[in-house]
Amino acid sequence: MTFTVAIVGRPNVGKSTLFNRLVGKKLALVDDQPGVTRDRREGEARLGDLEFTIIDTAGLEEAKGETLLGRMRAQTEAAVGDADAILFVIDARAGVTPSDRHFADLVRRAGKPVILLANKAEGKQGLSEAYEAFGLGLGDPLPFSAEHGEGLSDLYDALREALPELTAISAEVSEDEAAAEEEGEEQVERPLRVAVVGRPNAGKSTLINCMLGEDRLLTGPEAGITRDSIGLEWEWRGRKVKLFDTAGMRKRAKVDDKLEKLSVADGLRAVKFAEVVVLLLDATIPFEKQDLAILSIIEREGRALVVALNKWDLVGDPAKLKTIMEDAQRVLSNVRGAPIVPVSALAGQGIDRLMETCFKVAETWSTRISTGRLNKWLEKVLESHPPPAVSGRRIKIRYMTQVKARPPHFALFGNQLDALPESYVRYLVNGLRETFELPGTPIRMSMRTSDNPYDKG
Repeated sequence: MTFTVAIVGRPNVGKSTLFNRLVGKKLALVDDQPGVTRDRREGEARLGDLEFTIIDTAGLEEAKGETLLGRMRAQTEAAVGDADAILFVIDARAGVTPSDRHFADLVRRAGKPVILLANKAEGKQGLSEAYEAFGLGLGDPLPFSAEHGEGLSDLYDALREALPELTAISAEVSEDEAAAEEEGEEQVERPLRVAVVGRPNAGKSTLINCMLGEDRLLTGPEAGITRDSIGLEWEWRGRKVKLFDTAGMRKRAKVDDKLEKLSVADGLRAVKFAEVVVLLLDATIPFEKQDLAILSIIEREGRALVVALNKWDLVGDPAKLKTIMEDAQRVLSNVRGAPIVPVSALAGQGIDRLMETCFKVAETWSTRISTGRLNKWLEKVLESHPPPAVSGRRIKIRYMTQVKARPPHFALFGNQLDALPESYVRYLVNGLRETFELPGTPIRMSMRTSDNPYDKG
């Protein structure tokens, strides 16, 4: 049995650094400027023999509910409501501030066990300032340093004391349970990893909220709300999915803010580790220049692609869809046949079709074709359209094989293949795509020229 702990506190006290320390990875963005975290992020933490879910939250600030800060605070309050215990973090160097006192009252009213962490307490000055926190009425403050990992053993003891029943259960795993877990590891169904990317304000967070059926991610009319790439577990028709919301990607020339650069880099990392990438377009202005730049990144990383036309409820014209499909044939030449799905995140339209398409393209992306089938196809292709001669010498393709999947990667063997024109390689790729039903998936092609010095073809 596991438990959940939420990290709360005012901005810039080190909540995300603590989160990264407990999950053992740099998942949350960290920067010196306050207010980096906006959405709440969950991770699997480990501390000694304790395993639990940890939630990083936005810094608590006083604001009206309809403002961005107010919506961020609502996300933090939702995390507090879901948690079994709360880590209330203050900055020991800054001492106790009026904001700390205000939000300490809010946390106390939640009725959950609270552990008071005086972060940045490394050194004598930080340690002496930490004891100011006694006045918050949240119990003894734990001097702590998330950056240097000091105070972890005290935090372990505090969690065991705050949640005696839950921590006792999670700490005592019988040999039978351990053996059963080990035996079942191979049988666990891996979730399909789906990253949603696009320009700012395309509706990525709104779409994921619609899928989940709750306001899990921060949304609003402001562009660029999302900063971290948030991974969320979901189940669609009994099939496990891990959805990744990403920051909107603007033109590189316009990105001069350090934090935005970090956000975009985090989004690119999500694309790299996804299996399927949903490129979310604004149906009212599809295939802008920046959309094509994002598309080239997806192609370069070799991910399975689904194009989703959001805000379709504002268009709803079959003739417009036909025009977009025709444009897609031109702009999606390297991933010809990529599926295009009209959706409306606000109206909840097209979600089932989108997910059906994601699972289908994932299957295509993982396709393996036997060497025998490939070479039967290659033989017919070479008969009908042989490669051109180069400097009076014929290029000879002997055979081909698939070296790997995810995405499909093929190797051609022969001589003078380094002189094979790019147009002929595209011809082969398009033939593979059509014959073996590989629409919309990137296809890799490698040339393996014979090293035999007597093989002059």
